Amino acid sequence: MSSQSLIQIVEFLDETLLTSTTPDYPTALNGLQLSNSGSVTKVASAVDFSSQVIKATVAERANLLIVHHGMFWAGVQPVVGAQYARLRDLLNADIAVYASHLPLDRHPQLGNNTLLARTLGLEPTGEFARFKDIFVGVQGISEIATSTLVERARLFSQSHGGDAITTPGIDRDRKTGRWAICTGAGASAETLAEAAQQKIDTLIVGEGPHWTAVEAMERGIIIIYVGHYASETLGVDALAAEVGRHFDLEWTRISAPTGL
Repeated sequence: MSSQSLIQIVEFLDETLLTSTTPDYPTALNGLQLSNSGSVTKVASAVDFSSQVIKATVAERANLLIVHHGMFWAGVQPVVGAQYARLRDLLNADIAVYASHLPLDRHPQLGNNTLLARTLGLEPTGEFARFKDIFVGVQGISEIATSTLVERARLFSQSHGGDAITTPGIDRDRKTGRWAICTGAGASAETLAEAAQQKIDTLIVGEGPHWTAVEAMERGIIIIYVGHYASETLGVDALAAEVGRHFDLEWTRISAPTGL
């Protein structure tokens, strides 16, 4: 079994993802969140940091866990109860944790948005979903029946323990001409306004509040909600695979669907 330096892998990840220069929410805390003794022999990928994911990582004998939603997503909490148990299990198994949120969402090759587009048979040609001075999502032009796109989204979501849902208004004659994708909690006042301004007719997201469906109908936009979890499975897997390829390491996918 080959072994590689944790420091070198972290440097590679930080450089690949532009971690230090990408703005994000404070609790994302992108980058290395927990170190280990210094070497990596196997990499695991998961969307969320959780007890279930840690146990599966231990069972897989991986000692670097790459996640999208990291250890501090819920904010500062005392290290007691479940928080203590998770940290104890990580330290006992010598597992390092690396988290990447918006840097991974927006990556042009390994990112959730680009990969979801291509999984659905769409090719990105532009940026979408502005956050501070960056764009998180992607957009493009197509000539696809919206019902076909919905079916592709539904099959993708179901393969990750969820099910895609859509706003009303899709008939067999409707075409998707201009689409945009923002994974995760992608339906918001900002993305709907941006979609309307750019004449997007179909918006594909992970999830969004109930009112976004009402607002989308008012604006003549169809929203396809593929599920928060499902929409963010692709990036962490691609990132772990890239680490495996670059450093000649085995990697494994940890599946822990939330159904949401």
